[in-house]
Amino acid sequence: MTANPMTESKPSRQPASWRVCVDIGGTKVAVSLMRDGLDAPSAGGGPAPDLLLARHSEPTAKTGAPDALAQQVLRLTDSALASVGAERCDVLAVGVSSCGPFVLTADGIALAAPNICGGLAGPARGLPNDWTHAPLEGPLRAVFPQVRVVNDAIGALQAERRWGALQGLDHCAYLTWSTGIGVGLCVDGVVLRGKHGNAGHAGHMFVSDNADALCGCGNVGDLEGLVAGNAIERRFGREAAVLLQAARDGEAQALAVVDALCRDMGRALYNLIVTLDLQAISLGGSVFWHHHEFLLPRLAAHIDGKLPSLTQGCRLLPAGLGQRVGDFAAAAVAA
Repeated sequence: MTANPMTESKPSRQPASWRVCVDIGGTKVAVSLMRDGLDAPSAGGGPAPDLLLARHSEPTAKTGAPDALAQQVLRLTDSALASVGAERCDVLAVGVSSCGPFVLTADGIALAAPNICGGLAGPARGLPNDWTHAPLEGPLRAVFPQVRVVNDAIGALQAERRWGALQGLDHCAYLTWSTGIGVGLCVDGVVLRGKHGNAGHAGHMFVSDNADALCGCGNVGDLEGLVAGNAIERRFGREAAVLLQAARDGEAQALAVVDALCRDMGRALYNLIVTLDLQAISLGGSVFWHHHEFLLPRLAAHIDGKLPSLTQGCRLLPAGLGQRVGDFAAAAVAA
């Protein structure tokens, strides 16, 4: 018997099956896609090689209206979905791993990030806007049914515990040394979040009183203002990568500067270790990663032998996820 074409039912649309993984930093925004259910680690203990697909990235939007960043995320998401033949209605959830701090508004989480919002430190910081915060959660929730926004260092900590160098550890931290400085903290197996999701902003602790170290948050002399990638160029007139390579090549002036940077960062790491009684700290980020073999012993020198009852046995480790830690941080949030 032939079915009547007028009454034959159309095949139903497949249920939403994509998770959007958004990594927001002071330098770039990256959007990747992950199929629902493909968030388990591989048999070898690392991330499954096909976990993240359709990655689209651009420099972080910092001009125009304050919602320019949220609109950029939506546009990159549309591009990523189109590349796999999907649409917004195919998205199950969006996970955002973003630099902070966060502020809570009537529309949800917004970013008050020193490396994005120029209104925090004023014109002296050199950012091309006067934003005091950038809306994020609200514009995304207006489009997608589930949105989760987490500090990027917390996301990276979750990724490192799930797939990277911190697997099996309950007392640990992740630190990114990049455009800014971010930290994710885990004590007694619990990831610390704080009242507004801002726990771990150790980049804004004071470890010096250098008057030339203006941070994007407005502080002068905090850790980020001293050693972050953008701070290095402002303070010493050379990009971080150039300065570090000169130090590795034996240039005396560059080596003295790098040793001073490692002293400030080493003090911050020491403070975290003795405060939280940690087993390990995993380090990543663009400033650190390309020179980690050179930097690790210099950082450890400011910890080893100091108050051994608290510091002995705590390891400094390069991020197990390497340069992809930011992408997998977003995946951990989305999963």
